[in-house]
Amino acid sequence: GLSPFSGERLSLSRSWSSFVYIHEHLKAFDDEINAFLDNMFGPRDSRVRGWFMLDSYLPTFVLTVLYLLSIWLGNRFMKSRPALSLRGLLTFYNLGITLLSAYMLAELILSSWEGGYNLQCQDLTSAGEADIRVARVLWWYYFSKLIEFLDTIFFVLRKKTSQITFLHVYHHASMFNIWWCVLNWIPCGQSFFGPTLNSFIHILMYSYYGLSVFPSMHKYLWWKRYLTQAQLVQFVLTITHTLSAVVRPCGFPFGCLIFQSSYMLTLVILFLNFYVQTYRKKPMKKDTDAPPAGKEVKNGFSKVYFTATNGAINKKAQ
Repeated sequence: GLSPFSGERLSLSRSWSSFVYIHEHLKAFDDEINAFLDNMFGPRDSRVRGWFMLDSYLPTFVLTVLYLLSIWLGNRFMKSRPALSLRGLLTFYNLGITLLSAYMLAELILSSWEGGYNLQCQDLTSAGEADIRVARVLWWYYFSKLIEFLDTIFFVLRKKTSQITFLHVYHHASMFNIWWCVLNWIPCGQSFFGPTLNSFIHILMYSYYGLSVFPSMHKYLWWKRYLTQAQLVQFVLTITHTLSAVVRPCGFPFGCLIFQSSYMLTLVILFLNFYVQTYRKKPMKKDTDAPPAGKEVKNGFSKVYFTATNGAINKKAQ
């Protein structure tokens, strides 16, 4: 007769066969995607081969799809449930992003200074070990874009759906994917400037978020308007720096310069549109007005607050 374990062994065998089948098809799909990207962009930078999540595009792609699905499914899940507070978690999160941004800012300044980087145009190979040091920091910058998906997840869990705007989702999802490409093909040189500015802005931005969790701190947070202005200045400076390498080329890939400028231009257009909709059509409260104590906060903000778009700060008046 049959052994009592025969059914279990058959089930395990089928499960293993299914796993192998799925793995083989995923591997084939991954190979096709990477071959397509290599054909489109050319040889990758050998100095970053083997770095976590860089050799294959599939993890970045899958995580982005999961991010978008989590917004849709999360909103459906939370629709009939009470909003979560998450005040303690938000305090820890904002502090963590602030410290990570401070590290990246300091390391980018020191490594580019060590390599004698030319501010107008810097190639990919002339700085030697300093280029590798810059690339290591930019890997953390790329990975931070994955961490910052939590900005949106917190909005979902706290039922702040009005803050999940097209600009917010577009910027979060696109930056993570764009920086995967940057790390694979242009992981140093001219690529250092934008993250340096953005890290500085994120120190101010996430510090504001963290401090705003505490009602007693609201009266000291008079500088929120200037964050919006600084964000727009950041976009303009990044575009100017990128195009400076077009005017005075140094061997940095021309196509990458045009793409980055075009992408940043989309952010400028979207941000200006939001700025006009918010500031021109609605009366702006004085910066000295402190939010009433005890009011509900949104990622550290009261009813008038900034929405982090990971490189775009939106002031939302409700």
